[in-house]
Amino acid sequence: MTEGAIPYVPPARVTVLGVHPEDPPFRIVEIDGEVVATARSMTDVILTAAAAGITLHDLDDPAEVRWVGGGKYHWHPH
Repeated sequence: MTEGAIPYVPPARVTVLGVHPEDPPFRIVEIDGEVVATARSMTDVILTAAAAGITLHDLDDPAEVRWVGGGKYHWHPH
């Protein structure tokens, strides 16, 4: 590896966007850049990915899931 080179990390197929302050709050889930569902919990994210044929092994792995506007435990607005 070249000195100072940054390793390439491919973009995650699953992206979970920030919390929408509705009642109840939810987050939008994108797969391969397309909006596919809303989620109210981590379980919803896992089930949405599974329905698209994606098995998520590690929700903390940025190569699997990209969390925008808060991590996997952030499900309520500030």
